[in-house]
Amino acid sequence: MNNKKNENIAVGRGCSFNEDPETHELKAESVDGCHKLHTYNWTENLENGQNHIFEIRFKNTRKGFYENVNNLSLKRGDIVAVESSPGHDIGIVSLTGDMVGRQMRTVNFDSNKFEFKKIYRKAKPYDIEKWQESIALEHSTMIRSRQITSSLGLDMKIGDVEYQGDRIKAIFYYIADTRIDFRALIKFLADEFKIRVEMKQIGARQEAGRIGGIGGCGRELCCSTWVTNFVSVTTNAARHQEILLNPQKLAGQCGKLKCCLNFEVDSYIDARKNFPKLYQPLETSDATYYLVKSDIFKREMSFSSEPNSMVNLITIPVDRAREVMFLNKKGVKPEQLSNVVEEKALPDYRNVIGDDSITRFDKKAKPKAKRKPKFKAKDDSLNPRQERPEKNGDNKKLPQRPRRPIKENVTPAVEKHPIREKPLRGRMPRQKPQKTDSKPSVNVPNADKKVAVDGVNKARPNRPNDRKRREVNNNIKPKNGDAKDKVEPKAQPKPQHKSHPRPPKKVVNKQE
Repeated sequence: MNNKKNENIAVGRGCSFNEDPETHELKAESVDGCHKLHTYNWTENLENGQNHIFEIRFKNTRKGFYENVNNLSLKRGDIVAVESSPGHDIGIVSLTGDMVGRQMRTVNFDSNKFEFKKIYRKAKPYDIEKWQESIALEHSTMIRSRQITSSLGLDMKIGDVEYQGDRIKAIFYYIADTRIDFRALIKFLADEFKIRVEMKQIGARQEAGRIGGIGGCGRELCCSTWVTNFVSVTTNAARHQEILLNPQKLAGQCGKLKCCLNFEVDSYIDARKNFPKLYQPLETSDATYYLVKSDIFKREMSFSSEPNSMVNLITIPVDRAREVMFLNKKGVKPEQLSNVVEEKALPDYRNVIGDDSITRFDKKAKPKAKRKPKFKAKDDSLNPRQERPEKNGDNKKLPQRPRRPIKENVTPAVEKHPIREKPLRGRMPRQKPQKTDSKPSVNVPNADKKVAVDGVNKARPNRPNDRKRREVNNNIKPKNGDAKDKVEPKAQPKPQHKSHPRPPKKVVNKQE
Protein backbone atom coordinates (compact mmCIF):
# COMPACT_ATOMS: atom_id res chain seq x y z
CA MET A 1 0.00 0.00 0.00
CA ASN A 2 2.94 2.31 0.63
CA ASN A 3 4.11 1.81 -2.94
CA LYS A 4 1.03 3.49 -4.47
CA LYS A 5 1.28 6.95 -5.96
CA ASN A 6 -0.54 10.02 -4.64
CA GLU A 7 -0.94 8.41 -1.21
CA ASN A 8 -1.53 10.52 1.89
CA ILE A 9 -1.73 8.93 5.36
CA ALA A 10 -3.80 10.53 8.15
CA VAL A 11 -2.08 9.38 11.32
CA GLY A 12 -4.83 10.58 13.69
CA ARG A 13 -7.51 8.63 11.83
CA GLY A 14 -5.41 5.60 10.92
CA CYS A 15 -6.25 5.61 7.23
CA SER A 16 -4.67 6.44 3.88
CA PHE A 17 -6.07 8.48 0.97
CA ASN A 18 -5.21 7.48 -2.61
CA GLU A 19 -6.60 7.70 -6.11
CA ASP A 20 -8.18 4.76 -7.90
CA PRO A 21 -6.19 4.16 -11.15
CA GLU A 22 -9.27 2.98 -13.09
CA THR A 23 -11.98 5.46 -12.10
CA HIS A 24 -9.59 8.26 -10.94
CA GLU A 25 -11.73 8.75 -7.86
CA LEU A 26 -10.44 9.43 -4.37
CA LYS A 27 -10.81 6.57 -1.94
CA ALA A 28 -9.72 5.88 1.64
CA GLU A 29 -8.45 2.64 3.17
CA SER A 30 -7.74 1.66 6.75
CA VAL A 31 -4.09 1.23 7.71
CA ASP A 32 -3.23 -1.69 9.97
CA GLY A 33 -1.22 -0.77 13.01
CA CYS A 34 -1.42 0.10 16.68
CA HIS A 35 -4.12 2.77 16.84
CA LYS A 36 -5.30 4.67 19.89
CA LEU A 37 -7.28 2.35 22.19
CA HIS A 38 -6.86 -0.46 19.68
CA THR A 39 -8.62 -3.78 20.41
CA TYR A 40 -7.74 -7.09 18.75
CA ASN A 41 -10.81 -8.99 17.56
CA TRP A 42 -9.85 -12.61 18.12
CA THR A 43 -13.41 -13.85 17.24
CA GLU A 44 -13.50 -12.17 13.83
CA ASN A 45 -13.12 -15.38 11.79
CA LEU A 46 -15.63 -17.35 13.87
CA GLU A 47 -19.21 -17.76 12.62
CA ASN A 48 -21.09 -16.33 15.58
CA GLY A 49 -23.78 -14.51 13.60
CA GLN A 50 -23.86 -10.93 12.42
CA ASN A 51 -24.36 -8.38 15.18
CA HIS A 52 -26.19 -5.15 14.40
CA ILE A 53 -24.00 -3.04 16.77
CA PHE A 54 -20.58 -1.84 15.55
CA GLU A 55 -17.78 0.15 17.12
CA ILE A 56 -16.72 3.17 15.03
CA ARG A 57 -13.50 5.07 15.71
CA PHE A 58 -12.75 8.70 14.82
CA LYS A 59 -9.74 10.89 15.51
CA ASN A 60 -7.29 9.59 18.15
CA THR A 61 -9.16 8.15 21.17
CA ARG A 62 -12.76 9.15 20.27
CA LYS A 63 -14.92 6.10 19.66
CA GLY A 64 -18.64 5.34 19.64
CA PHE A 65 -21.15 2.50 19.24
CA TYR A 66 -23.57 2.72 16.27
CA GLU A 67 -26.45 0.59 15.04
CA ASN A 68 -26.63 -0.87 11.56
CA VAL A 69 -30.25 -0.08 10.73
CA ASN A 70 -29.90 -0.63 6.99
CA ASN A 71 -28.38 -4.14 7.35
CA LEU A 72 -25.19 -3.24 5.48
CA SER A 73 -22.51 -5.89 5.06
CA LEU A 74 -19.68 -4.30 7.01
CA LYS A 75 -16.32 -5.59 8.10
CA ARG A 76 -13.42 -4.18 10.09
CA GLY A 77 -11.70 -1.32 8.22
CA ASP A 78 -14.71 -0.09 6.21
CA ILE A 79 -15.24 3.69 6.06
CA VAL A 80 -18.83 4.67 6.79
CA ALA A 81 -20.99 7.77 7.20
CA VAL A 82 -22.74 7.92 10.58
CA GLU A 83 -25.31 10.11 12.28
CA SER A 84 -24.18 13.29 14.03
CA SER A 85 -25.77 16.47 15.35
CA PRO A 86 -25.97 18.37 13.13
CA GLY A 87 -25.12 16.68 9.83
CA HIS A 88 -23.14 13.48 9.50
CA ASP A 89 -19.63 12.31 10.35
CA ILE A 90 -17.14 9.94 8.72
CA GLY A 91 -15.59 7.07 10.73
CA ILE A 92 -13.90 3.68 10.40
CA VAL A 93 -15.32 0.34 11.63
CA SER A 94 -12.94 -0.89 14.35
CA LEU A 95 -14.80 -3.78 16.01
CA THR A 96 -17.53 -6.25 14.98
CA GLY A 97 -19.28 -9.36 16.31
CA ASP A 98 -19.44 -10.50 19.91
CA MET A 99 -16.41 -8.45 20.90
CA VAL A 100 -18.55 -5.29 20.71
CA GLY A 101 -20.61 -6.42 23.72
CA ARG A 102 -17.43 -7.16 25.71
CA GLN A 103 -16.04 -3.75 24.85
CA MET A 104 -19.27 -2.03 25.94
CA ARG A 105 -18.99 -3.68 29.36
CA THR A 106 -15.35 -2.66 29.59
CA VAL A 107 -16.05 1.06 29.05
CA ASN A 108 -19.24 0.92 31.16
CA PHE A 109 -21.59 1.80 28.30
CA ASP A 110 -25.23 1.26 29.33
CA SER A 111 -27.46 0.64 26.31
CA ASN A 112 -30.59 1.25 28.38
CA LYS A 113 -29.63 4.83 29.21
CA PHE A 114 -28.20 5.84 25.84
CA GLU A 115 -29.67 5.42 22.39
CA PHE A 116 -27.57 4.10 19.56
CA LYS A 117 -26.95 6.42 16.65
CA LYS A 118 -27.40 5.16 13.09
CA ILE A 119 -25.01 4.09 10.36
CA TYR A 120 -26.21 5.70 7.13
CA ARG A 121 -24.09 4.20 4.37
CA LYS A 122 -20.60 3.43 3.22
CA ALA A 123 -18.61 6.54 2.42
CA LYS A 124 -18.79 7.75 -1.17
CA PRO A 125 -15.92 9.49 -3.08
CA TYR A 126 -17.59 12.85 -2.51
CA ASP A 127 -17.72 12.22 1.29
CA ILE A 128 -14.07 11.13 1.35
CA GLU A 129 -12.92 14.19 -0.62
CA LYS A 130 -14.69 16.58 1.76
CA TRP A 131 -13.38 14.62 4.76
CA GLN A 132 -9.79 14.95 3.52
CA GLU A 133 -10.21 18.73 3.08
CA SER A 134 -11.47 19.11 6.66
CA ILE A 135 -8.55 17.07 8.06
CA ALA A 136 -6.08 19.40 6.28
CA LEU A 137 -7.57 22.44 8.10
CA GLU A 138 -7.22 21.07 11.65
CA HIS A 139 -3.63 22.10 12.40
CA SER A 140 -3.95 25.67 11.12
CA THR A 141 -7.23 26.06 13.02
CA MET A 142 -5.56 24.96 16.27
CA ILE A 143 -2.73 27.50 15.88
CA ARG A 144 -5.13 30.36 15.12
CA SER A 145 -7.41 29.46 18.04
CA ARG A 146 -4.43 29.56 20.43
CA GLN A 147 -3.65 33.09 19.26
CA ILE A 148 -7.25 34.16 19.87
CA THR A 149 -7.30 32.73 23.42
CA SER A 150 -4.04 34.50 24.30
CA SER A 151 -5.39 37.80 22.96
CA LEU A 152 -8.52 37.41 25.14
CA GLY A 153 -6.36 36.66 28.20
CA LEU A 154 -7.96 33.29 28.99
CA ASP A 155 -5.99 30.89 31.21
CA MET A 156 -6.52 27.81 29.04
CA LYS A 157 -4.69 25.72 26.46
CA ILE A 158 -6.26 24.32 23.29
CA GLY A 159 -4.68 20.93 22.78
CA ASP A 160 -6.42 19.55 19.70
CA VAL A 161 -9.07 20.36 17.07
CA GLU A 162 -11.26 17.77 15.29
CA TYR A 163 -13.43 18.66 12.31
CA GLN A 164 -16.61 16.78 11.51
CA GLY A 165 -16.72 14.82 8.25
CA ASP A 166 -19.07 17.27 6.51
CA ARG A 167 -17.06 20.30 7.79
CA ILE A 168 -20.08 21.85 9.53
CA LYS A 169 -18.88 21.53 13.11
CA ALA A 170 -15.51 21.33 14.92
CA ILE A 171 -14.65 20.11 18.43
CA PHE A 172 -12.05 22.14 20.36
CA TYR A 173 -10.32 20.16 23.17
CA TYR A 174 -8.88 22.41 25.87
CA ILE A 175 -7.10 22.07 29.24
CA ALA A 176 -7.76 24.42 32.16
CA ASP A 177 -7.17 24.24 35.90
CA THR A 178 -10.12 26.47 36.79
CA ARG A 179 -13.57 27.15 35.39
CA ILE A 180 -13.46 29.52 32.41
CA ASP A 181 -16.16 31.60 30.80
CA PHE A 182 -15.48 31.02 27.07
CA ARG A 183 -18.73 32.45 25.67
CA ALA A 184 -16.80 35.32 24.05
CA LEU A 185 -14.27 32.84 22.68
CA ILE A 186 -17.01 30.81 20.93
CA LYS A 187 -18.28 33.93 19.14
CA PHE A 188 -14.78 34.79 17.89
CA LEU A 189 -14.12 31.21 16.70
CA ALA A 190 -17.50 30.96 14.92
CA ASP A 191 -16.92 34.27 13.09
CA GLU A 192 -13.34 33.34 12.21
CA PHE A 193 -13.89 29.80 10.80
CA LYS A 194 -17.62 29.95 9.83
CA ILE A 195 -18.43 26.71 11.64
CA ARG A 196 -20.35 25.50 14.65
CA VAL A 197 -18.07 25.33 17.71
CA GLU A 198 -18.16 22.70 20.46
CA MET A 199 -15.80 23.07 23.47
CA LYS A 200 -14.77 19.94 25.39
CA GLN A 201 -12.54 19.99 28.46
CA ILE A 202 -10.04 17.18 28.97
CA GLY A 203 -7.37 16.41 31.55
CA ALA A 204 -3.61 16.20 31.23
CA ARG A 205 -3.69 12.39 31.01
CA GLN A 206 -6.35 12.47 28.29
CA GLU A 207 -4.30 14.96 26.30
CA ALA A 208 -1.25 12.67 26.46
CA GLY A 209 -3.46 9.80 25.29
CA ARG A 210 -4.74 11.77 22.31
CA ILE A 211 -1.26 12.89 21.25
CA GLY A 212 0.49 9.58 22.04
CA GLY A 213 4.15 8.84 22.54
CA ILE A 214 6.73 6.43 23.98
CA GLY A 215 7.03 5.93 27.74
CA GLY A 216 10.12 5.38 29.88
CA CYS A 217 9.64 1.59 29.59
CA GLY A 218 10.12 1.76 25.81
CA ARG A 219 6.50 0.93 24.95
CA GLU A 220 3.63 3.10 23.76
CA LEU A 221 1.75 5.08 26.39
CA CYS A 222 -0.89 3.05 28.22
CA CYS A 223 -3.35 5.95 28.03
CA SER A 224 -3.19 5.87 24.22
CA THR A 225 -3.37 2.08 23.76
CA TRP A 226 -5.71 0.45 26.30
CA VAL A 227 -6.43 2.60 29.40
CA THR A 228 -9.92 4.12 29.27
CA ASN A 229 -10.67 4.94 32.92
CA PHE A 230 -8.15 7.19 34.64
CA VAL A 231 -7.85 6.50 38.38
CA SER A 232 -6.18 8.99 40.73
CA VAL A 233 -2.59 8.09 41.61
CA THR A 234 -0.98 9.15 44.92
CA THR A 235 2.49 8.89 46.41
CA ASN A 236 1.28 6.17 48.80
CA ALA A 237 1.46 3.74 45.88
CA ALA A 238 5.18 4.49 45.56
CA ARG A 239 5.74 4.13 49.34
CA HIS A 240 4.08 0.70 49.45
CA GLN A 241 6.43 -0.47 46.68
CA GLU A 242 9.47 1.20 48.36
CA ILE A 243 10.23 3.38 45.33
CA LEU A 244 12.30 6.52 45.76
CA LEU A 245 10.14 9.62 45.63
CA ASN A 246 11.95 11.20 42.70
CA PRO A 247 9.47 13.42 40.82
CA GLN A 248 11.48 13.24 37.58
CA LYS A 249 11.18 9.43 37.44
CA LEU A 250 7.68 9.09 38.85
CA ALA A 251 6.08 11.64 36.50
CA GLY A 252 4.92 10.71 33.01
CA GLN A 253 4.68 12.75 29.82
CA CYS A 254 1.50 14.40 31.06
CA GLY A 255 3.34 15.84 34.09
CA LYS A 256 1.29 13.74 36.53
CA LEU A 257 2.22 10.56 38.42
CA LYS A 258 2.46 7.52 36.16
CA CYS A 259 -0.65 5.38 35.90
CA CYS A 260 1.43 2.20 36.11
CA LEU A 261 2.15 2.87 39.81
CA ASN A 262 -1.33 1.51 40.56
CA PHE A 263 -0.88 -1.72 38.61
CA GLU A 264 0.96 -3.72 41.34
CA VAL A 265 -0.07 -1.90 44.52
CA ASP A 266 -2.63 -4.54 45.52
CA SER A 267 -0.11 -7.39 45.34
CA TYR A 268 2.38 -5.44 47.47
CA ILE A 269 -0.27 -4.66 50.09
CA ASP A 270 -1.32 -8.33 50.31
CA ALA A 271 2.29 -9.49 50.68
CA ARG A 272 2.99 -6.98 53.47
CA LYS A 273 0.31 -8.47 55.70
CA ASN A 274 2.69 -11.29 56.76
CA PHE A 275 5.51 -8.90 57.71
CA PRO A 276 5.88 -7.90 61.40
CA LYS A 277 5.50 -4.23 62.31
CA LEU A 278 8.72 -2.96 63.89
CA TYR A 279 8.31 -0.04 66.27
CA GLN A 280 11.72 -0.49 67.97
CA PRO A 281 15.13 -1.73 66.80
CA LEU A 282 16.22 -5.31 67.47
CA GLU A 283 18.58 -5.81 70.46
CA THR A 284 21.41 -8.37 70.47
CA SER A 285 24.46 -8.89 72.65
CA ASP A 286 26.69 -7.60 69.84
CA ALA A 287 24.86 -4.42 68.80
CA THR A 288 21.52 -2.76 68.13
CA TYR A 289 20.11 -3.28 64.63
CA TYR A 290 17.77 -0.95 62.73
CA LEU A 291 15.50 -1.87 59.82
CA VAL A 292 16.84 -0.53 56.49
CA LYS A 293 14.78 -2.27 53.80
CA SER A 294 12.63 -5.33 53.20
CA ASP A 295 12.18 -7.54 50.16
CA ILE A 296 8.51 -8.39 50.02
CA PHE A 297 8.56 -11.20 47.46
CA LYS A 298 11.69 -12.90 48.90
CA ARG A 299 10.31 -12.47 52.44
CA GLU A 300 13.58 -11.00 53.75
CA MET A 301 14.38 -8.04 56.00
CA SER A 302 17.72 -6.18 56.07
CA PHE A 303 19.08 -4.58 59.26
CA SER A 304 22.04 -2.25 59.90
CA SER A 305 23.97 -1.45 63.07
CA GLU A 306 23.55 2.28 62.45
CA PRO A 307 20.30 4.08 61.61
CA ASN A 308 19.85 5.45 58.10
CA SER A 309 23.01 3.77 56.78
CA MET A 310 24.12 0.51 55.18
CA VAL A 311 26.94 -0.31 57.64
CA ASN A 312 27.17 -3.97 58.78
CA LEU A 313 24.15 -4.95 56.72
CA ILE A 314 22.60 -8.28 57.74
CA THR A 315 19.68 -9.88 55.86
CA ILE A 316 17.46 -12.35 57.72
CA PRO A 317 14.14 -14.05 56.90
CA VAL A 318 10.85 -12.80 58.29
CA ASP A 319 10.48 -15.75 60.71
CA ARG A 320 13.88 -14.99 62.30
CA ALA A 321 12.96 -11.31 62.73
CA ARG A 322 9.71 -12.30 64.43
CA GLU A 323 11.66 -14.68 66.72
CA VAL A 324 14.13 -11.97 67.79
CA MET A 325 11.24 -9.58 68.50
CA PHE A 326 9.63 -12.20 70.76
CA LEU A 327 12.92 -12.66 72.69
CA ASN A 328 13.38 -8.91 73.15
CA LYS A 329 9.89 -8.60 74.64
CA LYS A 330 10.94 -11.13 77.29
CA GLY A 331 14.15 -9.19 77.97
CA VAL A 332 16.45 -11.75 76.33
CA LYS A 333 19.14 -10.64 73.89
CA PRO A 334 20.35 -13.29 71.44
CA GLU A 335 24.05 -13.58 70.70
CA GLN A 336 23.68 -12.96 66.99
CA LEU A 337 20.99 -11.55 64.78
CA SER A 338 21.35 -14.29 62.18
CA ASN A 339 21.44 -17.94 63.27
CA VAL A 340 22.49 -19.23 59.84
CA VAL A 341 26.15 -19.51 58.86
CA GLU A 342 26.51 -18.06 55.41
CA GLU A 343 28.39 -20.19 52.95
CA LYS A 344 29.89 -18.64 49.87
CA ALA A 345 28.22 -20.30 46.93
CA LEU A 346 30.35 -20.98 43.90
CA PRO A 347 29.19 -19.30 40.72
CA ASP A 348 27.32 -21.60 38.38
CA TYR A 349 28.42 -19.74 35.29
CA ARG A 350 31.94 -18.86 34.27
CA ASN A 351 32.68 -16.66 31.31
CA VAL A 352 35.56 -18.51 29.70
CA ILE A 353 35.36 -16.93 26.25
CA GLY A 354 35.05 -13.36 27.51
CA ASP A 355 31.94 -12.34 25.56
CA ASP A 356 30.62 -10.26 28.47
CA SER A 357 33.76 -8.14 28.71
CA ILE A 358 33.37 -4.57 27.47
CA THR A 359 37.09 -4.15 26.75
CA ARG A 360 37.50 -7.38 24.77
CA PHE A 361 38.05 -5.47 21.50
CA ASP A 362 40.61 -3.03 22.91
CA LYS A 363 44.16 -3.37 21.67
CA LYS A 364 46.42 -4.84 24.31
CA ALA A 365 49.95 -3.55 24.74
CA LYS A 366 52.61 -5.98 23.58
CA PRO A 367 54.94 -7.22 26.35
CA LYS A 368 58.43 -5.82 26.16
CA ALA A 369 61.20 -8.25 25.27
CA LYS A 370 63.47 -9.08 28.19
CA ARG A 371 67.15 -8.35 27.74
CA LYS A 372 69.59 -11.15 28.33
CA PRO A 373 71.87 -10.37 31.28
CA LYS A 374 75.53 -10.02 30.46
CA PHE A 375 77.84 -12.66 31.90
CA LYS A 376 80.32 -11.21 34.37
CA ALA A 377 83.18 -13.39 35.42
CA LYS A 378 84.06 -12.60 39.01
CA ASP A 379 86.39 -15.59 39.52
CA ASP A 380 88.84 -17.35 37.27
CA SER A 381 86.74 -20.47 37.61
CA LEU A 382 83.87 -18.74 35.75
CA ASN A 383 85.93 -17.53 32.82
CA PRO A 384 83.72 -17.25 29.70
CA ARG A 385 86.42 -18.91 27.64
CA GLN A 386 86.26 -22.00 29.78
CA GLU A 387 83.66 -24.73 29.70
CA ARG A 388 80.17 -23.84 31.03
CA PRO A 389 77.50 -26.24 32.23
CA GLU A 390 74.55 -26.48 29.86
CA LYS A 391 70.89 -26.46 30.94
CA ASN A 392 70.31 -29.99 29.68
CA GLY A 393 73.27 -31.29 31.65
CA ASP A 394 75.57 -31.95 28.66
CA ASN A 395 78.93 -30.25 28.77
CA LYS A 396 80.04 -29.07 25.37
CA LYS A 397 83.38 -27.42 24.69
CA LEU A 398 83.06 -23.99 23.24
CA PRO A 399 85.55 -22.99 20.51
CA GLN A 400 88.29 -20.84 22.07
CA ARG A 401 89.46 -17.68 20.39
CA PRO A 402 93.25 -17.71 19.69
CA ARG A 403 95.14 -15.18 21.76
CA ARG A 404 97.57 -12.70 20.28
CA PRO A 405 101.23 -13.50 21.23
CA ILE A 406 102.90 -10.98 23.52
CA LYS A 407 106.27 -9.68 22.36
CA GLU A 408 108.93 -9.45 25.08
CA ASN A 409 111.92 -7.07 25.40
CA VAL A 410 110.77 -4.77 22.69
CA THR A 411 111.82 -1.19 23.10
CA PRO A 412 109.39 1.43 21.95
CA ALA A 413 110.26 3.43 18.88
CA VAL A 414 111.90 6.84 19.42
CA GLU A 415 109.93 9.73 18.20
CA LYS A 416 111.75 11.68 15.55
CA HIS A 417 109.68 14.79 15.85
CA PRO A 418 108.31 16.37 18.97
CA ILE A 419 104.57 15.92 19.54
CA ARG A 420 102.65 18.78 20.98
CA GLU A 421 100.64 17.78 23.98
CA LYS A 422 96.92 18.50 23.72
CA PRO A 423 95.56 20.73 26.47
CA LEU A 424 93.66 18.77 29.10
CA ARG A 425 89.96 19.39 29.45
CA GLY A 426 88.41 20.18 32.77
CA ARG A 427 90.36 20.99 35.91
CA MET A 428 94.15 20.65 35.77
CA PRO A 429 96.08 19.62 38.90
CA ARG A 430 98.57 22.04 40.35
CA GLN A 431 102.12 21.09 39.37
CA LYS A 432 105.35 21.95 41.10
CA PRO A 433 108.06 23.67 39.05
CA GLN A 434 110.85 21.40 37.84
CA LYS A 435 114.29 21.88 39.36
CA THR A 436 117.02 22.75 36.89
CA ASP A 437 120.82 23.25 37.34
CA SER A 438 120.95 26.46 35.35
CA LYS A 439 119.92 29.71 36.98
CA PRO A 440 117.21 31.65 35.24
CA SER A 441 118.15 34.90 33.65
CA VAL A 442 116.33 38.00 34.68
CA ASN A 443 115.27 40.75 32.30
CA VAL A 444 117.01 39.35 29.29
CA PRO A 445 116.59 41.83 26.49
CA ASN A 446 115.10 40.58 23.28
CA ALA A 447 114.41 37.18 24.90
CA ASP A 448 111.47 36.38 22.65
CA LYS A 449 113.36 37.16 19.45
CA LYS A 450 114.77 34.34 17.38
CA VAL A 451 118.46 34.31 16.33
CA ALA A 452 119.12 33.97 12.64
CA VAL A 453 121.60 31.52 11.18
CA ASP A 454 124.02 34.20 10.10
CA GLY A 455 124.20 35.62 13.68
CA VAL A 456 122.18 38.76 13.00
CA ASN A 457 119.23 39.50 15.28
CA LYS A 458 116.16 40.31 13.30
CA ALA A 459 113.39 41.86 15.30
CA ARG A 460 109.78 41.29 14.32
CA PRO A 461 106.65 43.06 15.49
CA ASN A 462 104.52 41.64 18.27
CA ARG A 463 101.42 39.76 17.08
CA PRO A 464 98.37 38.62 19.06
CA ASN A 465 99.21 34.93 18.56
CA ASP A 466 102.86 35.30 19.68
CA ARG A 467 101.95 34.76 23.32
CA LYS A 468 100.23 31.46 22.57
CA ARG A 469 103.20 30.30 20.53
CA ARG A 470 105.57 31.12 23.34
CA GLU A 471 103.49 29.17 25.86
CA VAL A 472 103.46 26.15 23.57
CA ASN A 473 107.17 26.38 22.67
CA ASN A 474 108.19 26.49 26.30
CA ASN A 475 106.97 22.93 26.77
CA ILE A 476 108.96 21.59 23.77
CA LYS A 477 112.31 19.95 24.50
CA PRO A 478 115.37 21.75 23.03
CA LYS A 479 117.05 20.35 19.95
CA ASN A 480 120.75 19.47 20.53
CA GLY A 481 121.07 22.59 22.58
CA ASP A 482 121.95 23.38 26.14
CA ALA A 483 119.22 23.57 28.67
CA LYS A 484 120.81 26.75 29.95
CA ASP A 485 119.80 28.73 26.85
CA LYS A 486 116.06 28.36 27.64
CA VAL A 487 114.24 29.22 30.78
CA GLU A 488 111.27 27.05 31.67
CA PRO A 489 108.56 29.23 33.18
CA LYS A 490 106.45 28.11 36.08
CA ALA A 491 103.32 26.16 35.18
CA GLN A 492 100.28 28.18 36.15
CA PRO A 493 97.36 26.08 37.44
CA LYS A 494 93.91 26.47 35.90
CA PRO A 495 91.56 28.46 38.12
CA GLN A 496 89.10 26.26 39.97
CA HIS A 497 85.32 26.74 40.08
CA LYS A 498 84.27 29.03 42.90
CA SER A 499 81.14 27.15 43.90
CA HIS A 500 82.93 23.79 44.47
CA PRO A 501 86.46 24.38 45.77
CA ARG A 502 88.57 21.26 46.05
CA PRO A 503 92.08 20.78 47.40
CA PRO A 504 94.69 20.38 44.65
CA LYS A 505 96.21 17.01 44.04
CA LYS A 506 99.91 16.63 44.61
CA VAL A 507 101.81 15.39 41.59
CA VAL A 508 105.41 14.30 42.04
CA ASN A 509 107.61 14.57 38.96
CA LYS A 510 110.50 12.15 38.93
CA GLN A 511 113.78 13.56 37.71
CA GLU A 512 115.64 11.67 35.10
